[in-house]
Amino acid sequence: MLGISLLGTFKLGVRSLLQHKLRAALTMLGVLFGVSSVVAMLAIGEGASFEAQEQIRQLGSTNIILRSVKPSDDRRSSNQSQRVTNYGLTDDDLDRILETLPSVKRVVPIRDLRQEVRVQHRMINPRILATLPSYLEVTGRILSSGRFLCEQDHMEATNVCVLSGEAAQVLFPFDDPLAGIVKIGSEYFRVVGTLVPRTTTIAPTGTSDLVGEVFLPLRTARRWFGQITTKIRPGSRESELVELHEILAQVGTLDSVEPTAEATREVLKRFHPKSDYEVIVPLELLIRARETQRIFNIVLGAIAGISLLVGGIGIMNVMLATVTERTKEIGVRRALGAKKRHIIGQFLVETVVLSASGGILGVLLGILIPTLVEEWTDLKTIVAPTFPMLALGISVLVGVVFGLYPAWKAAELNPVEALRHE
Repeated sequence: MLGISLLGTFKLGVRSLLQHKLRAALTMLGVLFGVSSVVAMLAIGEGASFEAQEQIRQLGSTNIILRSVKPSDDRRSSNQSQRVTNYGLTDDDLDRILETLPSVKRVVPIRDLRQEVRVQHRMINPRILATLPSYLEVTGRILSSGRFLCEQDHMEATNVCVLSGEAAQVLFPFDDPLAGIVKIGSEYFRVVGTLVPRTTTIAPTGTSDLVGEVFLPLRTARRWFGQITTKIRPGSRESELVELHEILAQVGTLDSVEPTAEATREVLKRFHPKSDYEVIVPLELLIRARETQRIFNIVLGAIAGISLLVGGIGIMNVMLATVTERTKEIGVRRALGAKKRHIIGQFLVETVVLSASGGILGVLLGILIPTLVEEWTDLKTIVAPTFPMLALGISVLVGVVFGLYPAWKAAELNPVEALRHE
């Protein structure tokens, strides 16, 4: 009997669609653009989220960052006098954290300097970090060439430095930076190593104009540049005494991070009545970034889902018109013995073929768009395997849902009246 087998129903449905190729193609466009927008938007959102999370993760999931912050009252009074403003973290804070909190494995002090760095006629204003050799292990930074600061450099206060990839590229664009000499302020330093470039979203306030990083032994920096930092601006001169601009505390386990951060806040609160510090926990930021990503993906999926909804409505509209056009054909099939389920099956096959074909083309376009975005812009995109599968599954579901009513309406036609239809 006509249309009894599933294969026969499928062939009949495809044959009916091929009789109106242009209409079928236009109907598929709604699903095609809906599916492609789902895949592309999720890929772009995933890429942006990955970059943010990676930058936070590079700070160390088991690290706690303590940072000196100038109190607001000192900000207001800084232009009114030339006194030395004393605030921020101290060497004593470093010792207290290491001695008081057993969950802290090690601490790394950092002094942030503002000096010009020159090599012949080339000059940059990098972030100059005076620190200890353990900085590399705590932060997970990767050496590109040479070596990092060693204990002997620190103990003997030698004039050596390590450049980040960005700084090395600008200062030594054509030469090997190793064993090169750079001028920091009025002193000369020998380059002993370079690091792989890394851009961090969490940077001290006012460092957005800095190019790269330069690392010095802590004792060397204190020997040549002292403790007082002087900033000269048009019409003002501001001097600050900050022993340590930053302290990195590495905790033994992930479970200990948040309790240790809270304990650190309590320890610092006792000795800093002016709240001249802040505590940053990368693990907390990572959790927030993941939650933001989840919400972002839901919003993007909902927006793209509207396109699929519009495509589904377009399929329903076309199929309803098709039912009217093929009323006599339906009557003939019913007269030859086709049952209601055969009529429903035929129309559902047509809608699913339409939506699935649009879905497959949409997936291909959706994968192509992120590739072009990554090629033409600096944005990173990630097409997870679940994105095409999810979009294609939704497109087939759209075909079934929006094809049910036209199929049911076709099956409910009275065979006698259908045969009389002109």
